[in-house]
Amino acid sequence: MAEPFVFQAMGTAVSVTAADGVRPELGIRLRQAFEHIEDRFSLYRPGSEAARVARRELPVTRASAEFREVYDAAVEWRTRTEGAFTPHRPDGVLDLSGIVKALAIAESATIMDAAGADWCVNAGGDVLVSGAQADGRPWVVGIVDPDDRTALLSQYASPGGRRAVATSGVAERGEHVWRTGADPTFSQVTVVADDIVTADVLATAVLAGGPATLDLVQERWPIEVLACAFDGRCWATPVFRATEAGA
Repeated sequence: MAEPFVFQAMGTAVSVTAADGVRPELGIRLRQAFEHIEDRFSLYRPGSEAARVARRELPVTRASAEFREVYDAAVEWRTRTEGAFTPHRPDGVLDLSGIVKALAIAESATIMDAAGADWCVNAGGDVLVSGAQADGRPWVVGIVDPDDRTALLSQYASPGGRRAVATSGVAERGEHVWRTGADPTFSQVTVVADDIVTADVLATAVLAGGPATLDLVQERWPIEVLACAFDGRCWATPVFRATEAGA
């Protein structure tokens, strides 16, 4: 297996692995995909559309078509999760960070698909894979123990094809998710889905909304879930129960 191509974007490390390596021209395009989205949607870049919208200098209705499309998608996710996922902070500021990293990962997938090799994209622990490793083994994604960041709680082995694994938690970044449930039950939630946006949004929604949202998303989407509570309890679908560390 060739060495992964690694770069910094959106405040985290992005790692892209392919059987025959990532050619320099692909590396440039991968960086550009993340940079483009960060330029438009980062609240930490004063000149971005997102920052201008947050300062109420630019109405959403006058933002670019791309910005409005992402905003509409985020609002649709709010509806589908019954408010557990929301693009609006408690202070009313529009913040699309809960969806845009997944969009950058998805764009990276499009770039890697064009290259014709199986691949794995990992952006700060949110992972999208296609196919298998060069030796035929499945891509395996480790799930960090929220109570011990040096240990793995479980893992997920992709059965092939396109699979996404996203984790939302408070161990590394603190309480960065706006809790919408009555009780902040979960400290970390991992979701496996067919696409990275669904996995990422639903992991955030369950973390924010708690057990009621966990029940809701399992009824509405064909996903795998591993949800860890502050008191040490875990809710796990069979694929995670079969692969828990030490099992």
